[in-house]
Amino acid sequence: MSVTLVDVAEASERAENEYAHVAPLFTERARLAPDDPRRDKLRAELITGYLPVARNIAHRFVHRGDIPDDLEQVATVGLIGAVDRFEPDRGIDFLSFAVPTITGEVRRHFRDRSRTIRIPRRITQQQASLYEAVNELTQHLRRAPRPSELAERLGISLNEVIEVLQAHMTAFPSSLDEQPADDEHPGRSLASSLGEDDPGMGLVEDRVAVVPLLAQLPERERRILQLRFFHDMTQTEIAALTGISQMHVSRLLSRTLASLRNRLQEA
Repeated sequence: MSVTLVDVAEASERAENEYAHVAPLFTERARLAPDDPRRDKLRAELITGYLPVARNIAHRFVHRGDIPDDLEQVATVGLIGAVDRFEPDRGIDFLSFAVPTITGEVRRHFRDRSRTIRIPRRITQQQASLYEAVNELTQHLRRAPRPSELAERLGISLNEVIEVLQAHMTAFPSSLDEQPADDEHPGRSLASSLGEDDPGMGLVEDRVAVVPLLAQLPERERRILQLRFFHDMTQTEIAALTGISQMHVSRLLSRTLASLRNRLQEA
């Protein structure tokens, strides 16, 4: 164990010496006024100077199968965040702050990619605090805490707590090929228990749209349509009932249906 501690101390000392020429830029930047244009120049120099740190951390995760360039980009985002949030007056060196920050950014990248449904970063960050609050309150109350109690403990709104809880339940949806947990019939999938679309639903809109068009037809054409499609009569029966030939009934039906079809398409 003592050898390991020595190695860690030596590695930390080597890193501090390697970036000793960059570290003073934090103090110089902190002394400048917020609107001083030199702040942006120093920020760029700091990011460039510590860029090897981000690359080294990214390479530690290459074995997980992601593209190295993508990992370096994610690590660089973590480095930029660390540079922007670092406060040199707190008395700690930048690497002690930056390494966990960059590593956390890369790990969040993999965690987000492992989810079936991508959840906003804001919610994933709140989830960790929520889980910790659930454990603490459960021990204290000796029961599962209510959402209102979690909201009070975390200092957030009740709606935010509910949003985080819902995100947890929907991040990994069940497969339609899985068997429901409460299903007593082995081998039956969730998909087999779902209802099917009613084939008549697609006709509802068409029926509503055609009603005013039917009302505009001449009396004879409207009656022939009613006898054919609502009373299910043949053309021969309609001809005998209306006193015209079967051929005339056929021509009227074809002409009327074509007119209705065109008017429906134009509507």
